[in-house]
Amino acid sequence: MNALDALGNPTRREILELLNDEPLSVNEIAARFDVSRPAISRHLRVLTEAELVARTPHGVRNVYAIRPEGFESARAYLERFWDDALPRFKLVAENLTENLEDT
Repeated sequence: MNALDALGNPTRREILELLNDEPLSVNEIAARFDVSRPAISRHLRVLTEAELVARTPHGVRNVYAIRPEGFESARAYLERFWDDALPRFKLVAENLTENLEDT
């Protein structure tokens, strides 16, 4: 699964929000949701496969943390649209300014 597919799920986005503040164990993450621990583990597996989070074993616990470099492919994809949209925004703004000056 790629980053954009993984980001399509609201629970996974919430998990990423939590991990953005600090690395957490599966149990610490699961305690903040109204879903089962196995469900959280499945979400974390998807995020790991998409390379958005990294898992580090600490004894019997697995701690998850954000992998900033994992977001680069999604960012590059979205920037393509922004690079195309920005000149269009400029054109619309210029036309609006011209129309206001004409009135």
